[in-house]
Amino acid sequence: MSHSVLTKIEDNYLDLSKSHKRIADYVLANYEKAAFLTAAKLGEETGISVSTVVRFATSLGYEGYPEFQDALRETIKGKLTSTQRIEVAGTQIRDNDLLGTILQKDSEMIRSTMAEVDPDAFDKASKAINKARRIYIVGVRSSAALANFMYFYFNLIYDDVRLLSSNSSSEMFEDIYRIGPEDVCVALSFPRYSKHVLRVVSYAGERGAKTIAITDHADSPIAEVADYTLVAKSNMVSFIDSLVAPLSLVNALIVSSARGSKTAVRRKLAELEEIWEKFDIYKNMEEDDRAE
Repeated sequence: MSHSVLTKIEDNYLDLSKSHKRIADYVLANYEKAAFLTAAKLGEETGISVSTVVRFATSLGYEGYPEFQDALRETIKGKLTSTQRIEVAGTQIRDNDLLGTILQKDSEMIRSTMAEVDPDAFDKASKAINKARRIYIVGVRSSAALANFMYFYFNLIYDDVRLLSSNSSSEMFEDIYRIGPEDVCVALSFPRYSKHVLRVVSYAGERGAKTIAITDHADSPIAEVADYTLVAKSNMVSFIDSLVAPLSLVNALIVSSARGSKTAVRRKLAELEEIWEKFDIYKNMEEDDRAE
């Protein structure tokens, strides 16, 4: 976890004052508990004043204790149980403005994603998708919604797209065992990270396929084994994850990939429009207007 707050504490440990080292020792040994503690409570636990706790956070490069605590929660959120997530959310979401608070946090996640996503990795991922003989998409549990969304649109514009949607590890490998160097595997994984998805990405890489990870952190489990990592920040909203920013990134990847194959995409969509019209798939609003 090269970018985590815990690593930052370890890297700066020798330069810390005696009182700051006492706080550091406590956080490193009890980080899952420390993530829930206010500055005052952490001071009580360590026998250190609140002002010293705040200075400890700023000595690590954070603007204040709240930013340090957010970083600590970001580090551990992949390990939190559902009940622990509710406890965290209770300190972050105001009951008197729940809607506004959640929408504001979602917008912050999109801005953070804009700052962190690697444009070069995004471009290479898009090109790899366009060159692929076969595209495999994998995402389970909460990430399954993102995987299904991507599959729906990729299936319209590419000839061979496979959705690995089973939570059974054996069924996933039965679906992907033919993957090879001409193929691409796009994997979506957010806390709490799925072991099934990690195994699929690792296997795809071993078979020579290009692997694309869409995840919340550069050091998440699938990022460590993928060829290209696209970081989209997620946020805990009570016991659920907000996947607004990841969905926005998926949108961008679909559009970018389609633009890289304009002629073929236009031809396929034109054919689909004819099919939809022939079989009366969509409601014609113009007919309703004329009827009125």
